[in-house]
Parts: sequence; structure tokens; C-alpha cells
Amino acid sequence: MSDYQEKSGLKVHPLLVDFIENEALPGTGVFAERFWSGFAGLVGEHSVTNTRLLAKRDELQGRIDDWHRAHGAIAGDPVGYETFLREIGYLVDEPADFEIETTGLDPEITSLCGPQLVVPVSNARYALNAANARWGSLYDAYYGTDAISREGELAPGSSYNATRGQAVIDKAAEFLDLAFPLAKGSHREATAYVVAEQAGLANFVIDTAAGPTMLKDPSAFAAYGQQGERAEVVLRHNGLHAILVVDKTHPIGISQASGLADVVVESALTTIQDCEDSVAAVDAEDKVDVYRNWLGLMNGTLQETFEKNGRTISRKLRADKTYTDPDGKPLTLKGRALLLVRNVGHLMTTNAVLDTAGRPIGEGLMDAAVTALCAMSDKVNSRTGAIYVVKPKMHGPEEVAFACDIFASVEKMLGLQPLTIKIGIMDEERRTSANLKAAIFEARQRVFFINTGFLDRTGDEIHTSMEAGAVLRKDDIKAARWLQAYEDRNVLIGLATGFSGRAQIGKGMWARPEDMAAMLEAKVAHPQSGANTAWVPSPTAATLHALHYHMVDVFEAQKVRRGEPLPPLAELFSMPVLEPFALSREEIVRELENNAQGILGYVVRWVQQGVGCSKVPDINNVALMEDRATCRISSQAVANWLRHGLVSKDEVTSVFERMAAVVDKQNEGDPLYRPMSENFQSVAFQAALDLALHGADQPSGYTEPVLHARRAQVKARQARSG
Repeated sequence: MSDYQEKSGLKVHPLLVDFIENEALPGTGVFAERFWSGFAGLVGEHSVTNTRLLAKRDELQGRIDDWHRAHGAIAGDPVGYETFLREIGYLVDEPADFEIETTGLDPEITSLCGPQLVVPVSNARYALNAANARWGSLYDAYYGTDAISREGELAPGSSYNATRGQAVIDKAAEFLDLAFPLAKGSHREATAYVVAEQAGLANFVIDTAAGPTMLKDPSAFAAYGQQGERAEVVLRHNGLHAILVVDKTHPIGISQASGLADVVVESALTTIQDCEDSVAAVDAEDKVDVYRNWLGLMNGTLQETFEKNGRTISRKLRADKTYTDPDGKPLTLKGRALLLVRNVGHLMTTNAVLDTAGRPIGEGLMDAAVTALCAMSDKVNSRTGAIYVVKPKMHGPEEVAFACDIFASVEKMLGLQPLTIKIGIMDEERRTSANLKAAIFEARQRVFFINTGFLDRTGDEIHTSMEAGAVLRKDDIKAARWLQAYEDRNVLIGLATGFSGRAQIGKGMWARPEDMAAMLEAKVAHPQSGANTAWVPSPTAATLHALHYHMVDVFEAQKVRRGEPLPPLAELFSMPVLEPFALSREEIVRELENNAQGILGYVVRWVQQGVGCSKVPDINNVALMEDRATCRISSQAVANWLRHGLVSKDEVTSVFERMAAVVDKQNEGDPLYRPMSENFQSVAFQAALDLALHGADQPSGYTEPVLHARRAQVKARQARSG
């Protein structure tokens, strides 16, 4: 503690002091004394409430556990269960009909629909790639993924495969015919794309062997530009842009009669720069790295240099794109996604700052203050001056109101206009889902976003009903009717409270980053459901998912859905438990092995190397994107089966030891990796086992307390060894 610096009664780690005073504050007009006194006031004002709300979570969970012990599964008495939840205050009275009042939002939130990327802001390279994912090459996305078959003559190979390349060109032409059809013929037949200028006006003409033609909708021609031999034609459909790159000096363009070298698609309209589930930040050093990258994104200075395939590559934020519209006026298109920042939830504390009694403060309080401070240096992001904070893991309307109170205090301490900080509500805890209309009401002046975070939501469903009985297998849970009720309620409540054309309704992550063919088949359901946006795991996935927003007019889909009846709470609370002897012994072991492999594969890199988001093969060797939300599901599933006797403690331990060797084999090419099967007392292995054996006792089933403690243990050992 002697290394801490005292600031207005708080004890602050010197790394954080240096970052705040020498990097974040300059240029904001906020002086250090004002910041620290305001921050101390923030901590003093809200810490007691934070503690009380967390205690209420535990109290409600204890009473729900008691109800299940007395009454069994919900299905045995659904009416009694709902009555009970109202009696204990888990369910609150629904407000009268209302519409949200949020103002000052960017068009990417209100009037444009498209993919949303989520990326750990702790990794500068990933953060920059995601910010720059506003635009993506459709040719590259098709060629480099299984969106086009990799079998036979279409196999990519070690050098360019012209047959595969032609399949890519043909597939891109299908997209152009869908989004930008010609008055006659197909884009596949184009021999030239020509912008004809006359008297200051421009027309877009497509030459074909059958003669010249126009776009079926001439207004889809939005702009054009020329740089040397490279011409670009900007088209617009459903608010989204696509750029035809015409260049007969390009290796692809020279092979096409039209000279079309690429189709660049407007892809990730928004990106969540994540301080939470995909980040491993356990101390002041880690948090400052997170904040420094966020600041660099806001002021436009973040850069990263790295080696790839023997070449040195530099990344920085892309500039805006400037063109000339058909009337001869300049048109500027944003070069980057609109950046949102996800703070941590209300649960965790941080020793980066100690309160007046020497206790770690709420990490969510620090995130609120520091990420907003960094956003005050915004030079390249919001055109309205809004600060977009996604707030996760809130339990019910009372906690949403608390987050809004925190933001109001931050605005006051930083001298921001009231309601500058907007809130995105992650609908990922069951008490929020069940009270979503009331939760939105509490944030009606700030809310810009609601999202079905079905991964955390599934983990919370298991934990909340831990005593009800043995949970279904993970794949079976996805088909249970409660999950569809949850997804439908989110959209319909959002529409009923005025989100259409004003704010985002979002859907969850595609967790198989290498399975783009399946994503193209499945994820069109998200815009069809009336969701303005949905999460994707990579810039390439954003480019491919963007095609769905040309296929579907989301605002029309919302009009259709607005009259649908709301699934009742009985549907939301309907997750079944396993019938006795429903699974064979082999099926139980297989599911346990799959969960163990996922937990170990994620936790070992989190604890050993501080990697918060990993691509981890499952038992079928399918690469899955794992973060704390997916780890929460797996650990809660094992803990539940242990609680209900489907597996024993010894069996869980034995399976984890066996699967550790599998995970070791998967990571043998990583020089920083330390095998677990050689030492079952290693910190990483014990952390994974803790999550399974003691998962039922973790607050709300969260993985953070175990992971943070174990990662801090490893960092302390590394510091001692030098």
C-alpha cells in the first residue's frame, strides 16, 4: 500500500495516476484536482448502493433455491412460481406504456442496420482491425472462408486458384444482382462500369454485350471517385453502401471485361470495444493498458506494428472516404465503425484504487469515470458528441437505474452535459429479461441499445434454477422454448417502447468463427426477427453478415412484428429439467468431456497468458469462440450435474485430468504455453477445476472471481521470479 498515491482521500496506484494526469486529462479542460475530488465523490456516493444491490442478488437467489428445494422444477407449479417471484420482489410491476426519449444519437444507432463487432480493447491490433472493419472486401471474404466450398477444384491451395477466384466473382455478382439489380441483364454480363459526366451531373451506365443499361433503381448510385487507374463507384441500398472498384491494372480487374477488381462492402457499422468478458484485466497495469487503447481510439492516435508472414505491418485508424455525388457535391463516408465501449458489471472490485478504508473500489465505478474521461478526447468517433457505454450483467430495473445514476454523477464530475453518456442494456440476466420493460423505463432518457446476450443469459438461467433439477445438455438448451421466448420478448418489448428508428435492438454472437457457410445460412434470421444489429466475431464475418441487411429491410420487418403478442412469463420460465435416465452413461460422459475441454482450453490461456478471448476446439474439433460468457455456461452445466448426482466429484476431476492432455496437445505449438497434464496442481488447472466443482457457489455463476484471483496469483509469481 505504500506505493499508492493519495488523491482526495483515495489511494490510487501510481500507474493509474500517471495515465490519468499525463495522458487522459490533457486537452479535456478537466484539471487533476477536479477529477480526483469528483472521483472520490463518485466512490463515496455509490459504493454503499453497489454493495446493497449485490447482497440483494444473493438474497433473491437463496430464496429461489429454497423454493425449488420445496417445490421441485418450475413445471410442477408455474403459477405458484410466478406468484412467489412477485412476492419476493424478483418480479416488479410493469410500467404503463411509454416510448424512449433518448436524443443525440448517431445514425449508425438510429437509422442504419448492420453487423456489430465485439473485440477486446486490450489488444491494440484487434481493436484497430475492428474499428477499421466499417469496410471489407467481399472478394476476400468469399475467397478466404468456407462461404464458397473448399472441395475439389475450388480448394484454395498454396497460390491463387483462378477457378476459386471465378467462383468468388460469380458469387459477388449474385449479391450485386440482389442489392443493385440492373434494368436489363446481370452484373455477371457487365463489360464496363462507366460514370458519364455532363454539365456537372453524373450518370452511372453499365455496358453489356447486349448494349448499355442502368441500375433498376437509379437512385442507388450514390457517388464516384477516381484515383489514377482506379475508379470507385459507390452504390447504396437499405442505407448501406457497396463500392465497385474498377481497375484494369489489378490482377483481378485485368481478368474481367468490366475491370471489376473488388466489391467493397460496408460491414461493421458499430464495434463494441470491450473492457469486460473478452478481456483479462486484473490489476492497475492491465486496466491502464485497456484505458490507453480506448483513449487512442478516441483521439485517433492508436497505432500498432507487428510481424505477419515475414513482413512488418502497421495499423492505424482509417481515414474517411470522400467522393463526388451525382449532383457534383462532395460525399464523405465514415472510414471507421462507430465505437461503443463495454464497461464491466457491478460485481467486481479493483485494487487499482482503494477507498478511504483501504478497500478495493467497485471496478464498474472506475470504468464509468475513466472510459468517459477518455471519450472526452473524441476526434474521430461520434458526430453528435455522444458517449456510448454498453453495461453488462445488470440484474433487473433497480440495477439499470443504478447504472444511470452513476453515469449522471460522472457527467457532473467531468463537466459533461446531462445525458451525454448513453447506456446499452445487455439483456443477459434473467431478472432483467423478466422485467425488461421496467428496465428500459429506468433508462428511457439514455438507452441506445438492448441486446440478447444469449450466452450469459443461458449461464444465468442454469444458475438461477440450480436447485430445480439436472439441466439439459448445451445443444438441447438451444432448442428449448424459453430461449425463443426470451429472444422474441426482447424484440417485441423494444418495438413497443419506441426503439424502431431511434435505437438499436441487437442479437447475440456467432460463436463459430471458421464456419462462415453456416453463418450465412443461419444469421439472416437476426434481421428477419426485427433486430437492427447482431454480433459477429471478426471483420470477415461482419462483411458476410452485412449481406443479410441487403436481403432484409429491418424496418419493414419491425413493422410486421410490432403487432405480435408478447410471449408470457410462463414461456420465459419454462426451461425443462432432465427426466430421470434421459441420458445414457455414454452421453453424460461425452457432455462432461466437452464441457471440460472448453473450460480448460479457455481458462489455461486466461490464467497463464492473460488472454481474455480464445478460439478453442470443442470435442468434435469445431473451433468455438470462448469468452467468460461461454465459460460460464460450461462451468454452470458441470456444477449443476454435480449437484444433482449425474456425475461425481471424482469423475469430474478424472475427466478434467484426461481432457487436460487433449488441451495440451492443441496448444503444443505455443512457446508460452505450460502443459497442465504434467502438473495437476498448476494454477491454471486448479482454476478450471474450481469453476466446475464450486460453480454453484459462485455469485450468479460468474467466472470472474475465480479467474481474477488465479491470474493475479500467476502474475505475482512472475513478478517474484523476475
